[in-house]
Amino acid sequence: MDVGAAGFGRLLPALRDRVRNAAFLGLDMEFTGLHSTVLQNNQPSLFDSPAERYLKVRQSVQHFTVTQLGLAIFTKENSNKYVVHLYNFFLFPSTLGVTDVEFTLSASSIQFLSHYGFDFNKFLKGGIPYMNEVQEESLSQHLSEGSWRVCSAVGRDVMKKAIDEVTRWIVAAEEGETMTLKDLSGSHMLEVQLVLRQALQDVWTQPLEDGEVMVKKVSPQQRRLLENSSYDYCRKELILTSARGFTNLFQILVKAKKPLVGHNMFMDLCHLHDKFYKPLPESYEEFKRNIHNLFPVLIDTKTVTKSIWRNHRFPRVSTLLEVYEVLCSNNLNPTDPTGPVITLASDCSRYAEKKSPHEAGYDAFLCGSVLLKSAHLLLRRVTKCSDTAEADPSFSQYLTALAEYLNKVNFIRGGASSINFSGEDVPSHHPPPLVVRVRGWPQMNERQIYQELKALCRFDVRRLSENQFILLSNKFKHVRLVLRNYKHHPHLQISVYRHWRHSPRVNCLLQVSGIVALWSLLAFVLGGRPCCSS
Repeated sequence: MDVGAAGFGRLLPALRDRVRNAAFLGLDMEFTGLHSTVLQNNQPSLFDSPAERYLKVRQSVQHFTVTQLGLAIFTKENSNKYVVHLYNFFLFPSTLGVTDVEFTLSASSIQFLSHYGFDFNKFLKGGIPYMNEVQEESLSQHLSEGSWRVCSAVGRDVMKKAIDEVTRWIVAAEEGETMTLKDLSGSHMLEVQLVLRQALQDVWTQPLEDGEVMVKKVSPQQRRLLENSSYDYCRKELILTSARGFTNLFQILVKAKKPLVGHNMFMDLCHLHDKFYKPLPESYEEFKRNIHNLFPVLIDTKTVTKSIWRNHRFPRVSTLLEVYEVLCSNNLNPTDPTGPVITLASDCSRYAEKKSPHEAGYDAFLCGSVLLKSAHLLLRRVTKCSDTAEADPSFSQYLTALAEYLNKVNFIRGGASSINFSGEDVPSHHPPPLVVRVRGWPQMNERQIYQELKALCRFDVRRLSENQFILLSNKFKHVRLVLRNYKHHPHLQISVYRHWRHSPRVNCLLQVSGIVALWSLLAFVLGGRPCCSS
């Protein structure tokens, strides 16, 4: 189900009930970009520690925004059956208030979304507004002070047209007469009312259906009675609720504390924090604490499937859809009738008829389905050993089978295999680093070393000293290949990196220690020479 600003408010009570009754939630998000090219050295690297990668991602998250958020609500019924309600929420930063949000578009990301049929009109024209706590506090303060202004140029044009219509009408209108402003959408309905009430003391406004606002001529006494009464649709708390938009659902998700499932979800979690909670903190550890408090149970299906792939004979696949199809294949569980049955709700049937990869709601559904099928494999392996297999395993049993993967979010190409939101991060087990010593090629840099090796295989490169570079790969075969092919290269001497031998700090320390030792020896020799007696 596609959801925009127009229908979001009416849907919110049903969403609250479904989230409350859910076993767990699947999540996926689409963005206007991933890694900002404006920032230097911002691309992911095998050299990155989790803290270093977080700072890179934090900068990129501040540049881009969320276009679509997919939510899959998995509710368990009888006999290991799960019914799934799916939602594609189109989002757009709130323009209600005094701050005009800026964001960047990455050409490759926009092209990617367009290729997979993303509807940009639903994002740009009908996106649900949202704001974080800092933005809400700023809006609340300006509402209290009465320092309201319209940010967008479109909003100003709408205001001018509405004020012109009302001021022409009110000159001849009698007290109690009404007129209707039409063709208003989204936040404009609220902005028009606020501006008219601020400019004209003898009018009252009330929202109607289908983008219309009723304007009524009233006496000053009647105006005072209506203000802040139950008939006032522009009360501060209602304005803040409207401006929060999707953030109202985010707060429902946080309050429910249901297990949250994603695939390679580190970037998703950063955007959740930044857009709907608070701007991302500078401290990586503070970010981890905040996320764990918001969502105490996280499950990254990339972390889960990377592990179980080693224990089952699966075909080599890479995308989330391919993983799902392998887990659904008859070859995997030909004789197991106890597996989870996943049924789409009636209003989500189009996903049963057509695959829609990289549509956020569909990918959220894939995340949750992969989780259930992976958890069943793990549980079946445990119960097979203990002869305690059940025909109707509970979701809590699945969580027990997944215990070692909980809160461990996959870390792509870096110094850790996963980010542990409830403990210490798990270090990666990369092949040994290599060191390149350059001879006869002056002024070589990291980019040139990368280009030299690119035709053979891919390495991340970092300068070690003026003529030395460290190479990192995540594949042992690439290390063996480079060592063999560059064994007799005239300009590049490549060997396995040894810290005690190649580290500039260790070499400097050894040199200083040697000098100190030499001076100590000279002092001992000269100081210990016997004096001549007269």
